[in-house]
Order: sequence, then C-alpha cells, then structure tokens
Amino acid sequence: MKKYIAVTFLILFLFSLPVFGESVYTGAQAAILWDADQNTPLYNQNSTQRLPMASTTKIMTAIVALEQGEPDALVTIPEAAVGVEGSSCYLQQGEQLTLRSLIYALLLQSANDAAETIALYIAGGIEEFALLMNLKANELGLHNTHFDNPHGLDSKTHYTTAEDLAKLADYCMQNPTFCEIWSTTSIQLPLSQKENCAVLRNLYNHNRLLRTYSNCVGGKTGYTMRCGRCLVTAAQKDGHTLIAVTLNDRSDWSDHVRLYEYGFEKINQSEETAPWKKSAYKNMSPTAG
Repeated sequence: MKKYIAVTFLILFLFSLPVFGESVYTGAQAAILWDADQNTPLYNQNSTQRLPMASTTKIMTAIVALEQGEPDALVTIPEAAVGVEGSSCYLQQGEQLTLRSLIYALLLQSANDAAETIALYIAGGIEEFALLMNLKANELGLHNTHFDNPHGLDSKTHYTTAEDLAKLADYCMQNPTFCEIWSTTSIQLPLSQKENCAVLRNLYNHNRLLRTYSNCVGGKTGYTMRCGRCLVTAAQKDGHTLIAVTLNDRSDWSDHVRLYEYGFEKINQSEETAPWKKSAYKNMSPTAG
C-alpha cells in the first residue's frame, strides 16, 4: 500500500513540473516578457502591480535627456550633484563632460551623481526634471508610473509596473543613441578631447547578461533594500526583439535567460502558423569598450 501511494505521488509530482515551451516561472514579485515586434506580452506575472523600481528609473532619465538636450553639449558639474548617496562615478565640481558621457555613466555605472547632474542641466532642478519624466510617462500611456527623482532612490510615490517598464524600454530602443549606450559593455571617459575630466574613468555595464548571454543587446539594473533586485533587459534572435522585466527578483539573471529561451521558442513555434513582423531595431549588437 505504501509503495502504491509513493508511486502515485511521484506521478503527480512529475506531471506538475513545468514543461519547457509550455510554461515558465520566475522568482520575481512582478515580471513580464514583452514581444517588441508584436507589442504584446508573451508572459505576465503581476505585471500591472505598482512597485518601486530603483535604478531602472534611469531608463526614463536617459531618454528625457536625449530628447531634451544635445548629446555633445558640454555640461559643467555643479556642486549640488557631487556626493549624492548610492552608486556614483565620483564627479567633481567644475568638471566638464558631454551630456553623452553623463548618460554613459548613468546607464553603465548607474551613477546617481550623473543622474542629478543631468536633471539640473536639463530642467534646473530635481522636481522640475521629475515633471518632465512624468509628462513623458503620460505621453507614452504609462499610467501606473510616477517619478519623484532621476535616479530611483527610495520615495513613497516613486513607482512603476513591469508592464510600464517594458513599454518604456520598447520606446527607448527606437532611439539609436540610447541603443548604442545601453548595449555597451565598457567604456572610458572622457569620450572626446573637448571634455575636461579631473580623472580618467573606466565604466563597466552592471548588466552582466551582455557578457554571459549572447542574445542580450542591452539593459539596466536596479537595487535598493526596499525595491529588491530590479532588472530590465532586451534580447534579439533571428530578427525578433524581446524585452524582459523583473521587479524584486533574487534570481533575476537566470530568470531573464529562462524567459528569453521560452519566448524565442514560442515565437519559433508560432511562425509555423502565422507570419511575424521583423524587428525594427538596428545595430543592437553589444559593443565592447
């Protein structure tokens, strides 16, 4: 009798296991796998739940800066941006860097001092820049997103959803300069001779998938104690572009790879019965510095 019960439980266990290509699971509080070619999710997990986003905030900071400013304009580092808490590239007052260099520091090094410098340069203040961020979110239909600052340090009314972050990343990837920057694995500042840096800075992208997953073409990390580990990445394969977002996920790196493998397999299976639009994104291969 005991043997019969044990066999029964074993069978039930085996049938309850997820089948690759049919289902996928993550350890995230919220997650989404977004098909950028079809503008639709391939996987949802609490994707409309409002949650804090940590430094994935800087995706919006970058696109607002690129659309409101001139990338090659020289920016003088103000005293107010020096010594901002959290991740930093240790900017010094009076240094002059191009806006482009600051966005590299923002997206690769996740530098909070670069985020504040950008906000002060573009809008004259943190609140004023946050207003631009929220106006852009509203323009894009990101109605479950609200920004209080350009870096993602904890704030009660600073939140987004996995779905909104995926849609934001999808929009940003239509900007060639944004794509070039967030797909870069490493680079050295200054980028040009006209920049007046106090020291040479070697920046390394915190998105390790650029080095460990061959299909990855960009992404942005985020972490605070309150937010947990947050990650937005993009991947391309056979002309298709997918975007993965996980919020509060201790196993984010492996979860993103699993999501992509699931998504690309699902696309391949679907192509047998329906045509798929080729990706509109170009020159998305990771670039080494």
